[in-house]
Amino acid sequence: MSIQNILETMEYGVAPEDDSQARKWLAKHEGGFGHFIDGAMTKPGDLFEVRDPASDTVLARVTQGTASDVDAAVSAARNAQSGWAKLSGHQRAKHLYALARHIQQHSRLLAVLESLDSGKPIRESRDIDIPLVARHFYHHAGWAEILEDELPGHTAQGVCGQIIPWNFPLLMLSWKVAPALAAGNTVVLKPAEYTPLTALAFAEIAQECGIPKGVINIVTGDGETGAAIVGHEGIDKLAFTGSTDVGRILRERTAGSGKALTLELGGKSPFVVFEDADLDAAVEGVVDAIWFNQGQVCCAGSRILVAEAVAERFETLLRARMKTLRTGDPMDKSTDIGAIVHPSQLARIRELVEKGASEGATLTQGSAPQGCYFPPTLVTDVEPASVLATEEIFGPVVTLTTFRTPSDAVALANNTRYGLAASIWSENVNLCLDIAGQVKAGIVWINSTNIFDAGAGFGGYRESGFGREGGREGMRAYLRNPAAATGKGKGTTPAELETGPADTIKGGEIDRTAKLYVGGKQARPDSGYSYQVKGGKAVVGLAGLGNRKDIRNAVEAAHKAKGWGKATGHNRAQVLYYIGENLSARGAEFAARLESFGASRKAAEAEVETAVARCFWYAAQADKFDGAVHATKSEFVTLAMNEPIGVMGLVAPTAQPLLGAISLVLPAIAMGNRVVLVPSQAHPLAATDLYQVLDTSDVPGGVVNIVTGPRDELAKTLAAHDGIDAMWYFGNAEGCRMVEAQSAGNLKQTWVEADDARDWGARAGQGRLFLDRATQVKNIWVPYGA
Repeated sequence: MSIQNILETMEYGVAPEDDSQARKWLAKHEGGFGHFIDGAMTKPGDLFEVRDPASDTVLARVTQGTASDVDAAVSAARNAQSGWAKLSGHQRAKHLYALARHIQQHSRLLAVLESLDSGKPIRESRDIDIPLVARHFYHHAGWAEILEDELPGHTAQGVCGQIIPWNFPLLMLSWKVAPALAAGNTVVLKPAEYTPLTALAFAEIAQECGIPKGVINIVTGDGETGAAIVGHEGIDKLAFTGSTDVGRILRERTAGSGKALTLELGGKSPFVVFEDADLDAAVEGVVDAIWFNQGQVCCAGSRILVAEAVAERFETLLRARMKTLRTGDPMDKSTDIGAIVHPSQLARIRELVEKGASEGATLTQGSAPQGCYFPPTLVTDVEPASVLATEEIFGPVVTLTTFRTPSDAVALANNTRYGLAASIWSENVNLCLDIAGQVKAGIVWINSTNIFDAGAGFGGYRESGFGREGGREGMRAYLRNPAAATGKGKGTTPAELETGPADTIKGGEIDRTAKLYVGGKQARPDSGYSYQVKGGKAVVGLAGLGNRKDIRNAVEAAHKAKGWGKATGHNRAQVLYYIGENLSARGAEFAARLESFGASRKAAEAEVETAVARCFWYAAQADKFDGAVHATKSEFVTLAMNEPIGVMGLVAPTAQPLLGAISLVLPAIAMGNRVVLVPSQAHPLAATDLYQVLDTSDVPGGVVNIVTGPRDELAKTLAAHDGIDAMWYFGNAEGCRMVEAQSAGNLKQTWVEADDARDWGARAGQGRLFLDRATQVKNIWVPYGA
């Protein structure tokens, strides 16, 4: 083609990447790959094929991991863990630094392998994925160096099981391995069965730069191998990235095991374009949001929401841009959209698109070659309830819906069970930040999309999972908090409730009826029953026997009190100070109540005094538990904002019934949450006495709701309720297991412990750990200084 023709057509020529070195490396392993266990590659076992999706040819054969392989890997990791954790931070930092340097030195090999294995364009592997892999190891080498200064007293979780997906094989490995190693953990990692090659190459790099034996173990295989890791008793923490459906299964299977768990799951992210946006820039944003990596990105901007006033112009520009996209050979440097990772994934994309078309959606598609490819696709005339607008397609398919007002945009953006990411486009930064605060997503990009950095946390809300990867919050996920419970407690099981009349209750005073507290009002239990509350020597009163309907009413009341989360920290602090003031004024009354349960006068007075002090401590934190500004890309300021989780279910410990309830309620409401509290089943009257304190302390109705009754029955209802966003349970082992299993429905965050494993009157009963558990971090990427 002559220069004149090039200038006239502006067409790209062929620009193939040389893959000979990668092919040579694969040829060295033509007999098949084993696992990487205890610092060495094992002999190949039962092999399965790994294929190049672009050409449908076999790249390599890899061993199917068995339960005995996982046992060996976990054993090696366990044997190495104590020695690795005992190294100084500087020594671990040197190892991580070496990994970063060697990844850079082998960067081309890794990029080519990644594109051959996954089908993604070489331009993306070379310029985005592999540089970010090295960045994560550099960043976490720094964390290893300063860990004791920045997070004093924190200790490693132990042996970490890690399961990663096929869309960013090596990048997902770095997100998990780097912080785990920096914290002093050892790892057993399973790459996706479709894309294990760069993980195996990484294992050889780890050997090359002298990582101690057993610190990194890689076991290949399918879902059965992953299940063996999930169920292994020798695993202390699990980290999973993948589909929400599988994440739900993991939550259920690990329930009651005591394993720490972080889940980074699916998404259906909105891409919001306001009428004053730079439309040309927004169109390029769409290209990056949904056609990057063939749309096989959990945070892909798969739902375009565009202002009605500019929708026609925006759609015209987008259609024109689609015509210039090149779908084809991933090893061509001019390719924009590569191959779908596997024929099964291609079939799923086709099935969903066909279903959407049958529902009345209109498809505009680009071109794609024969084989495992799918063309870039724009879907219009799509209803918000359409399968294409609700289900994660995980392909190069984007829907377009219009809106009229900012409030409409927010409603549409939040019309999903996911909450991973969002992208907002407007020249009005005030509008952008306003919408960013209202969108329920863990990452928000302003006038940008799909920007990543190791210095900022990544993770979602709701059914997009919990936990963060990257940044300070990502490091904390691989560490045990020094204020955590010792784990020695076995938990308490309350005695069976007695609902019949008691032999006698101390008389001589006007009888006080302890009702439930829902929406700022006292309410009789739906059951119509009360149960006996026993003291040291006799029955001291009656409490309402709450049930499922009472929990439902309390959750509804909590959702109506959403204004509490919008109040300033200062305003919330004033209310908490007021609670402490009023509790102190009635201290003698509360102490007498605790004495009636059998506590000594000294212990009762100390419990009340500690409860008052705790009110003041959390009031002080209400306007001081700040977020952060992360040092990430030079053109951005990345704001890490601590946001309330929403409506929380709290199940208080049996002992110290006043202090236990206060210790859970205060941090939750200090951070802007609303709560449904199940107080001590044995001694709930200490909590019901709080009604009048709350009423006289300007606590808005619905912020605190109290339902007394059978602890574990009420806990089960809360844990299964889709209107509860997080659940704290302090009870027995069976209750812990039940709460975690029931939480899988909407993947709510949980915190479960034996209720006698923590000294509620000491430092362990108060601290930043409670505030961390009561918040979720939203990272907002704002253009800055460009």
